[in-house]
Amino acid sequence: MRLFHRRDSPPTDALAHLDADERVVSWADTPSGAVVLATPRGLWWPTENAPRLIGWQQVAKAVGRDGGLTLTEAEIVDDLLMVERRPVAAELSVPRDLPPTVRKRVEANIVRSELAPVPGGSARFVARRIPGQDGVRWWARLEAGTPDTGQVRSSVAARLASLRADWEREQPDQRW
Repeated sequence: MRLFHRRDSPPTDALAHLDADERVVSWADTPSGAVVLATPRGLWWPTENAPRLIGWQQVAKAVGRDGGLTLTEAEIVDDLLMVERRPVAAELSVPRDLPPTVRKRVEANIVRSELAPVPGGSARFVARRIPGQDGVRWWARLEAGTPDTGQVRSSVAARLASLRADWEREQPDQRW
């Protein structure tokens, strides 16, 4: 029985897009020869031109099922709202441990989440970690059917300000 074994490494050309200090925590092959890489910063998602980094804080949903990974990215609008983009999918010919790694990273990124009413509907308020930065960032995602109006944005902004202030009071002093 071998105690130590060499782990598979992603193709060298896939690593060329990473920063020098960025490391791969998991990866998967696709049938086209492209790869999906997970790093502490996010997912390097294959596109037609070159892989694109999607930060963990922008992954709204990720589902690994039937040999594939479907990802819904959220665009941050006015540092206030998370607006979900159309889901993208990648077939994984060799998934390795990428789907559970993605799930774990996305769940670890979300620090707090709560649903609250806003004029005309409701919004999900979420505190998320941003890799490489201290603290959390708060954003809101409007639930289905909730209009994006000035009144809603004003309500969301007030609620976010309150949540941020409460969060700061709840956190112990982090200074050394």
